[in-house]
Amino acid sequence: MKNMSLRSCNYIIRQIGTLCLVISTAALAGPPFKTDDPQPVDYLHWEFYVASMQQIDNNQTSATLPHFEINYGVVPDVQLHLVAPLGYVHEADATHYGYSDMEFGIKYRFVEETETTPQVGIFPLVELPSGDENKQLGAGKIQAYIPVWIQKSWGNWTTYGGGGFWYNLVPNQKNWIFTGWELQYDFSKVVTLGGELCYQTANALDSEASESFNLGGFINFDEANHLLFSLGHSLSGKVTITGYIGYQLTL
Repeated sequence: MKNMSLRSCNYIIRQIGTLCLVISTAALAGPPFKTDDPQPVDYLHWEFYVASMQQIDNNQTSATLPHFEINYGVVPDVQLHLVAPLGYVHEADATHYGYSDMEFGIKYRFVEETETTPQVGIFPLVELPSGDENKQLGAGKIQAYIPVWIQKSWGNWTTYGGGGFWYNLVPNQKNWIFTGWELQYDFSKVVTLGGELCYQTANALDSEASESFNLGGFINFDEANHLLFSLGHSLSGKVTITGYIGYQLTL
């Protein structure tokens, strides 16, 4: 048992090292976390991201290298959302790289935050099968997510979370639920750090429910330029390491 524990620790250390290498050489959810918030982009303002998400488990390393995200405040309290990703998948016997599934969404905040009540919004997303499913760069079928998110701030503290239902048409997979909650603290106008806990039900016939955590934050170089990052690990289910690194431009 002791040798097995040592091997498990060594494996996790190697995987974290691999992920850090991916992040350092690469110059989805609410970036940089899986959990999202109900706050849309301000009216007539833009958010642009160039980022990479990574996932490593026993059998596969996958990533977006990179993905491009655009958010626009089309009307007050409503945001349009688009993600265009380039995907990377590496297994023992094959490596694939190419265009992956696109994501469209509309975030609508229908309750404004006050001193005593949180803000509340919905953010339905649609994943379009634009990637090659034979190379594992896409699902091959439309998927949709319908979540509700809430958020409240007190001084330098902000917390948000919620969840929703994934509608999944992919063969041998099934509909599933994702929920998460995040807490963050503004140490200054430059640095914000936080963490989240997530839970999802099984999304395939041969999978199981899982829990995970992520730690990360933001570095604000100025009002327009930001660096986002996170690193996480599974708490149950398949042993999985995840990461996010990205640049955000706000206009």
